[in-house]
Amino acid sequence: MKILHLSAVKTWGGGENHIFNLVKTLNSTYPENKNFVLCPNNSALYQKLKENDLSVSTSFLSLKIDPRYSSKIIAICRKEKIDLIHIHDPTALTLSIIADKLYRLPPFVLSKKTSFPIKDRRQTLYKYNYPKIKRILCVSKETRRITSKAIVEKDKLETIYHGTNVSANPYPSSIILREQLNLKEHQILIGNIANHIRAKDLDTFINVIDQLVNVQNKKELHFIQIGAFSKRTDALIHRVRLLHLEDHITFMGFQPIASQLISQFNISVLTSQSEGVPQFIYESFLMKIPVLSTNVGGIPEIIEHGVNGLLAPAHDHIKIANLLITLIDNVSLQENFIHRSHNVLIRSFSTETMAQKTMTTYKSIVNGK
Repeated sequence: MKILHLSAVKTWGGGENHIFNLVKTLNSTYPENKNFVLCPNNSALYQKLKENDLSVSTSFLSLKIDPRYSSKIIAICRKEKIDLIHIHDPTALTLSIIADKLYRLPPFVLSKKTSFPIKDRRQTLYKYNYPKIKRILCVSKETRRITSKAIVEKDKLETIYHGTNVSANPYPSSIILREQLNLKEHQILIGNIANHIRAKDLDTFINVIDQLVNVQNKKELHFIQIGAFSKRTDALIHRVRLLHLEDHITFMGFQPIASQLISQFNISVLTSQSEGVPQFIYESFLMKIPVLSTNVGGIPEIIEHGVNGLLAPAHDHIKIANLLITLIDNVSLQENFIHRSHNVLIRSFSTETMAQKTMTTYKSIVNGK
């Protein structure tokens, strides 16, 4: 079987990490098959795939709808005799449909990686119900539930959780956060990894810090935020200055080795208002760091409140702040969460499990089932 994976995203995020993990694990587990990836030239995914000697091609993508990308899909399908196309984002889906109008492409598999609802617009509904899509792989049950509202043939929907490489031994980071930030031994380091996009709701993250430092006088806390800057970043930094929180939060920006820094956190915190299932939580489980998160998207499917982590309502910075203090003050609770979360990850959310379920779906489509 020959599978072509399509990405039209230039930056790095959980979706791109999923493609990398999936392709790498499929190659090692099912070497009889071949996986090809097409992504924008100079994209973060291209660099990561090349560094790991994985088969990748690039296309220009200067506009959201760039015919050169569609032409490249056709060229690869012709040359490699592709059996199946796995589409990983909405723009790649649009470009695939354009290509299919010009050349008869093989069947499609589409990944739905967020819990955003599909917009009730004619063109959008046409795209997501395109007949060549044989399966829509949803990252969580909640994503599947929300997506089903816009899909006519609901039996095309399938839930396959993303996975983490649980057998990897991550290299220690050359960045020692406590040394770099000049933190004292008694200070507590609380980490967040999220690109500066609306879904991650970093305004609430800052509100939590304000509540803890300025209202509750928890001066021993230091928060570190890792993620690609955007047009929202200046406003976030301005709010930090207005609240006089500069000594209690550090914005590190995009870090290509962000996952290697998680083991240095005391606690991982996520304040998103919308999610599929964030890789940051899986990696915190792997690194044995306790997690506090908002209960949005598929997160309640992997964190059971009070059992292997803590959950709070989105936007409720006071509730999040109070739960964080509860977790900080209860070391035995942290240890219970760490143990249970790590076991959950190994049992249900490995890259091997993800790849096995994905390959089963591929085979059923190619065999006409």
